[in-house]
Amino acid sequence: MDVNERIQKYMIARGWTGYRLAKESGLSNSTIANIFRRNNAPGIVTLESICGGLGITLAQFFADNDLVELTEEQRLMFDDWLVLSLRQKKAVAELIDLLSESND
Repeated sequence: MDVNERIQKYMIARGWTGYRLAKESGLSNSTIANIFRRNNAPGIVTLESICGGLGITLAQFFADNDLVELTEEQRLMFDDWLVLSLRQKKAVAELIDLLSESND
């Protein structure tokens, strides 16, 4: 999978348009549009901005397996998850599902 396909995969998973990706990543809409229109892979600085907008690291972006580096935010969430009871974990999972549905 090439870089542009990976970006599109993350956008589709989030239900994002190019405009939303531009807004979240702090890039211009024309920069994002040109990446796809011209089928040019973004430079490393642009890709770092895109990953930041997606809330992932570059390592996570390029990972092909389940062993990836977590962002600090993700690590803190997992640390908090570990101390929850099974009942609490189910409640959090239901809340996440509900919040994910509201993004559709």
